Amino acid sequence: MSRISICELAEWQAADRAFTLLDVRRTSVRLADAEEIPDAHWRDPEAVFTWKDQVSRDRPVIVYCAKGREISQGIAATLEAMGLDARFLIDGFAGWYGAGRPTRSISR
Repeated sequence: MSRISICELAEWQAADRAFTLLDVRRTSVRLADAEEIPDAHWRDPEAVFTWKDQVSRDRPVIVYCAKGREISQGIAATLEAMGLDARFLIDGFAGWYGAGRPTRSISR
């Protein structure tokens, strides 16, 4: 399964590389954090089979959850099985935030 590091994601953002960034944290965790990675689009991880076909196939997809484990890895594997270039963010939002990378307040 494909993955991407925090440094690589930051490099992609700095280079204005075209990709889709999906926040797949559970609703309660996302609201408790009250922050997200800039340009991320939230998708309910429990409804993946409802929205999976709406993900653009013309660019890589990066998914992140709270810690980069089961949720983002499972969704990345699902998208990859559908033929998308999908990757999960190593260490998830916690790693991104802990590394001092930029975040923005979520819109409620």
